[in-house]
Amino acid sequence: MVQFKASVVLGWWDRIEETLVGLLGLIALVIGLLQVIGRYIDPARAISYAEEVIVYLIIWAIMIVSSQLVRRDGHVRPDLVLRLLPSRALRIVEIFNCLVAIVFCGALVWYGWEIVDTSLLISETSSTDLQFPMWIYYLALPVGSALMLVRYIMRLVRFAFFFDPATMTVGQVLHDEMPGGLSPPLTDR
Repeated sequence: MVQFKASVVLGWWDRIEETLVGLLGLIALVIGLLQVIGRYIDPARAISYAEEVIVYLIIWAIMIVSSQLVRRDGHVRPDLVLRLLPSRALRIVEIFNCLVAIVFCGALVWYGWEIVDTSLLISETSSTDLQFPMWIYYLALPVGSALMLVRYIMRLVRFAFFFDPATMTVGQVLHDEMPGGLSPPLTDR
């Protein structure tokens, strides 16, 4: 019962992240399209701060999607070397990787919050006509890092206490880590 509830919560978490990233990307695309069209039709009325808004939206999307990359094992790593390791050594390397990543993400959360706090303290805004509050932009770093931190903690628990060499080796895709409705990729094994 507890496993079912956790699965439902994780499913919702995944859907919210994926939907939010998709919406941020779509909004950035629409703003970029409107700005390009505006430049050709009526340059005087083109959105002067469109590039700025697009950057803010894309940075937020990248930081949010980083959590999904942890979940799907999509961050850059030496897969070729990991494939050569026996399952026991792979488990140790993955646990070490999770511990290092947890420390790194924790540092990013702390440092990111320091940046947000400083920006709030000095009431920093963008230098364009938009005068966008920069703390909202900077908040992407601690939020995205916190999402990754939680995913790495979950990954650490999984490798430390629930390791299954048959399904948790490099190249294996777990069904609960697949995007909704997709089947795992075909393998030649």
